[in-house]
Amino acid sequence: MTKTAIITGGGSGLGQSTAIRMAQEGINIAVVDVSEKGGNETVEKVKAHGVDAIFIKADVSKAEEVKKYVDETMEKFGSIDYFFNNAGISGSGKYYLDTTIEEIEQIVGINLLGALYGVRYVAEVMLKNGGGSIVNTASSAGVIGQDSVVTYSATKHGIIGLTKSMVAEYAKDGLRVNAIAPGPTETPMVKSFFEANPQMKENATSGIPQKRLGTPEEVAELVTFLLTSKAEYINGEVIRIDGGFTSTK
Repeated sequence: MTKTAIITGGGSGLGQSTAIRMAQEGINIAVVDVSEKGGNETVEKVKAHGVDAIFIKADVSKAEEVKKYVDETMEKFGSIDYFFNNAGISGSGKYYLDTTIEEIEQIVGINLLGALYGVRYVAEVMLKNGGGSIVNTASSAGVIGQDSVVTYSATKHGIIGLTKSMVAEYAKDGLRVNAIAPGPTETPMVKSFFEANPQMKENATSGIPQKRLGTPEEVAELVTFLLTSKAEYINGEVIRIDGGFTSTK
C-alpha cells in the first residue's frame, strides 16, 4: 500500500525539496502551506514523479486549520505514515528589545504552537493506526544561542523539547519523533532574512567550517532518511545539518 506524508511549509524551501525527494520514493504527499501559489507548484512537481498529491491551505498557528489539514489528508489518502512538521518563520532579525509584541506572538504562533498542534493531531491518527514517523524542524538556533533571533531561537529550543518528550511518552506505541537542526540554508526564508540583514550572511558563512550555506536538497535527503528508512531505532534525536557550524559551540 502506498504510504502518505504530510509536509507543512511545503510550498517552498525545505518543505518543497523534501516533498519532491519523498515523491521519488513513491510516497503520496499532502502539501500544507499558507501560500496557494507555492503549494500548488509543489503539488505539480510531486505529481511529475508519478505519485498523488494534494494542496491544503492552512495557517498552522490556528488549531482548527491544523485539524482540517489532518482530516483532509485522511479523507484523501486514508493514512498518515510520515509527518514533516516544518512550517516556520524567522522574524525581522532585530535585537529582542527592538522587536514588537506582535512579532513575538506571530513567531511563537507559527513556529511553536503550529508544531505542537501538528504533532497533537497527527500523532493521534498515527497511534490509532499502529505508529508512524515524525520529523520536526528545529534549527542551529535551537541548539545554541544566537543574537538577533531570540524569539525564533526560543521556539526552536521548544521544538527540541517537544521531540524528546513525545518519545518519552509514545515510543512504546510505535511512534518515532526526531528533529533536524539545520544551519543557514539557501531557502527563500533565509535568503530574505539575509537580504534584510546582509552583515548576518557574511558572519554566518565565515562561521561555518565548510564555508558555505547548506542546500534544501541536502536537508531533504536527511529528512527522507529519518522518516522512511529502516533505521527504526533512531528516536528522539536532534540531527545537526549545518556544515559544522555548531560543532565547536
